[in-house]
Amino acid sequence: MQIAAAQLNQTVADFEANRARIVEAAAKALDQGAEILLTPELSLCGYPPEDLLLRPAFIDRCEESLLRLGDQLASLAIEVIVGLPQRSGDGALYNAAVWLRGGKPIAHYHKQSLPNYDVFDEKRYFKAGQQSCLVECNGKRFALLICEDFWTELACQPLQILNPDAVLVLNASPFHINKQLQRIDIARKHLSMRGLPMLSANLVGGQDELVFDGGSFALDRSGHVSAQAKSFQPDLLSVEIDDLQASNPSQTSFSPSRQAQPLPSEEEQVWQALVLGTRDYVLKNRFPGVLIGLSGGIDSAVTLAVAVDALGADRVRAVMMPSQYTADISWIDSRDMVARLGVRYDEYPIREIFESYLSMLTTDFGDKPADATEENLQARIRGTILMALSNKHGSLVLTTSNKSESAVGYATLYGDMAGGFAVLKDVYKTLVYRLASYRNEVSAVIPQRIIDRPPSAELRPNQTDQDSLPPYEVLDEIIQRHMESNLSGDQIRIGGIDDAVIQRVVRLIQVNEYKRRQAAVGVRVTPRAWGRDWRYPITSGWR
Repeated sequence: MQIAAAQLNQTVADFEANRARIVEAAAKALDQGAEILLTPELSLCGYPPEDLLLRPAFIDRCEESLLRLGDQLASLAIEVIVGLPQRSGDGALYNAAVWLRGGKPIAHYHKQSLPNYDVFDEKRYFKAGQQSCLVECNGKRFALLICEDFWTELACQPLQILNPDAVLVLNASPFHINKQLQRIDIARKHLSMRGLPMLSANLVGGQDELVFDGGSFALDRSGHVSAQAKSFQPDLLSVEIDDLQASNPSQTSFSPSRQAQPLPSEEEQVWQALVLGTRDYVLKNRFPGVLIGLSGGIDSAVTLAVAVDALGADRVRAVMMPSQYTADISWIDSRDMVARLGVRYDEYPIREIFESYLSMLTTDFGDKPADATEENLQARIRGTILMALSNKHGSLVLTTSNKSESAVGYATLYGDMAGGFAVLKDVYKTLVYRLASYRNEVSAVIPQRIIDRPPSAELRPNQTDQDSLPPYEVLDEIIQRHMESNLSGDQIRIGGIDDAVIQRVVRLIQVNEYKRRQAAVGVRVTPRAWGRDWRYPITSGWR
């Protein structure tokens, strides 16, 4: 008996397109000989719907869409398991899986373990289910779980008593670096240890700041990865269940139609996540293309390369806005890179505009020495130019600040932070360099000098980032320990980092929360990102 997992790229509330992808996958799975098709968590409405779940009209549309899906599947001789929010008679809302046979619901399962940490807040919307679900199909018995259920003992323990032939898991598990290893380890801990084969269908695609990487997989009863779908792209994974041995039912297992693929390097994982997240944000929101302020530095270079990989050169425009502080090599390297990539490129010098602003403000500024005010003014002029081009042509401005800069406020509000999507928002500066080297191994699109030269905002003469910040290797280590691991200054100090540096960086993280609240959304690639994962008060006496 063959069953299939449809790894779908769904869009929240795009019911017609979501249904079409489910029906297309069902037809394809049927052609390949499958009798059951498993789809991801909330596959009918997309994940996560967030506060749309609080609107009765949205739930009505979900229920209506299920009926329409049933009509479309009625003529197909394949059973389909679909995810959607399901309303009960008492008004409670459940994160549900519905089993369709001949297009008609024959069973449903309500998610029991509702995640309420990191990017998840399902307890805000859903009531936890209480019952297991066992469905028989052609003499084989299948139990259903939804995502977080297989991460906890709560929903997994009863399955050993039910003794299903296999467990089918609807998943919407967002990506962070090496997340796939974590999923497989957890499945082994809670399912394989009970001798239960399993098949997971994971969502794929970008949804605002979240990226779903797919990687749907099957484990045999001993925990071996029997088959695994592609990462970062839609896929259909088909597996076969061996015939039951009457004397030893526990030997039911999955036989692969496709072997598991080794996990890519961290750099390749992140690059694919950035490309997928950027592509889906731009295209699902129907932008015709993107604009990038190119500086000749590493951040804008990597952002440009990601954008071209995501959208193609014809949808990407680079704009260079040099000032009197822009080094000649920044012009040269920017022109070199856009020539390699074949994108539209324009230069708008800002020196005259900058000097005009300074002239207008001379009386107000008086004899006060130049400081960050003049530096920020240049960044804001550039931001205004980019937003004017965006307004006129409809393209989305991609910002170029990275996670390290956002942590300590080394970015200008309404300047280089101006834009609609932050590609590198969750990428540490040290990782930016690793990504540049990785991309050049694929093909040399980033001039080597951009990678090798000391990073600089070029807002004053002979400026480098390290004039204002610790070395990025030290800075990133402090941020990671404080922000992702919640370590205190004393705990960070154990790593041998100077106490004064730690105190300064932690203080900068605290006082720059107001900037991060106003930053564009961006792709999440680490276990904890600015935004949904990080919810600290702006006004606070905490030190």
